[in-house]
Amino acid sequence: MTHLLGGIEAGGTKFVCAVGDEQGNIQERVKFPTRTPAETMKDVFAFFDKYPVEAIGIGSFGPIDINPDSPTYGYITDTPKLAWKNYNFLGAMKARYDIAYEWTTDVNVAGYGEYKKGAGVGKENVLYVTVGTGIGVGYISHGELYRGRSHPEGGHILLQRELGDDFAGVCPYHGACLEGLAAGPAVEKRAGKKGNLLLPTDHAWETEAFYLAQACMTYTLTFSPDVIIFGGGVMKQAQLFPLVRTKFLELMHDYVRIPDLDKYIVHVELGDDAGITGCLLAAADVLGK
Repeated sequence: MTHLLGGIEAGGTKFVCAVGDEQGNIQERVKFPTRTPAETMKDVFAFFDKYPVEAIGIGSFGPIDINPDSPTYGYITDTPKLAWKNYNFLGAMKARYDIAYEWTTDVNVAGYGEYKKGAGVGKENVLYVTVGTGIGVGYISHGELYRGRSHPEGGHILLQRELGDDFAGVCPYHGACLEGLAAGPAVEKRAGKKGNLLLPTDHAWETEAFYLAQACMTYTLTFSPDVIIFGGGVMKQAQLFPLVRTKFLELMHDYVRIPDLDKYIVHVELGDDAGITGCLLAAADVLGK
């Protein structure tokens, strides 16, 4: 028997809602800009009111509260998107549809999609990094979405600066953290032009690779994943991957054993569908439980 499942990839810029099956196959989808909660959720409800879904997987921008024992479980918490601060997202969904839910981050569901159907297939421990407007990290450990006291915020680790780089950084919280130095807006602000206008040989990509390689080193030494998968708009610059691998090797200095680099630091395979596919697959899991 095939079950009809729902997915919501709730991004800071846009929402994607979809229905599909347990294999993550998308049957119908809609996307719309992220506005205020009242305006955005009206569109969410208009879509799902048409489909008798049995479970919904939600991957949301954050930070969010994923601790079921917390009084603010299901909330978007301290987001810079002020209209969504302390918004009870999951509560609003449950009030509308009394069904099963998976509630996690947008990066986690993208990582889960890749684990099940993309570059992480056959791997037990999959670390997913999105590099776009911001930088986020999701981790699947032995087939389970990683949950600590909260979810990883690996985009805000501190870095050693490249020699000569005095760019202040774009993160409003930390300035020169990974997101502050290497997210899309940082690349553009440092270079003075849009990333897609830079030549593949521009030194900006050497700088970017240096910071992403440091992140890979930190993630390797802390999470020990089987694969590090990069997605997001910045990582569509194919020249970044050989640069990151080379700099990562230099930084690691043979300290721990690592797999074949060409298969260890890789590009997302599902492209822009990774997140919504992961939402559907997470919904299938929670229905199964």
